Amino acid sequence: MKKDIHPKDYRLVVFKDMSNDYSFVSRSTIKTKENIVWEDGKEYPLVKLEISHTSHPFYTGKMKLVDSAGRVDKFKTKYKSRYGQASS
Repeated sequence: MKKDIHPKDYRLVVFKDMSNDYSFVSRSTIKTKENIVWEDGKEYPLVKLEISHTSHPFYTGKMKLVDSAGRVDKFKTKYKSRYGQASS
């Protein structure tokens, strides 16, 4: 194994699923610009997620379209001329 290739600055970070407001704390080295006060009263860096295990169809068993940035509409617009009229 190669030595000294893994980061050493792990810290507690809050990850928040924006589709259902589920949050959890985990150790990470990710850089963030926002902070949040957690249930224990301490302030932690915040990472906003579009999807997590509480909202992903594989884990929930429910099919749900998550389109937070209009990606489906962008795709339909981009390929409209190639495949004819975009379906709704």
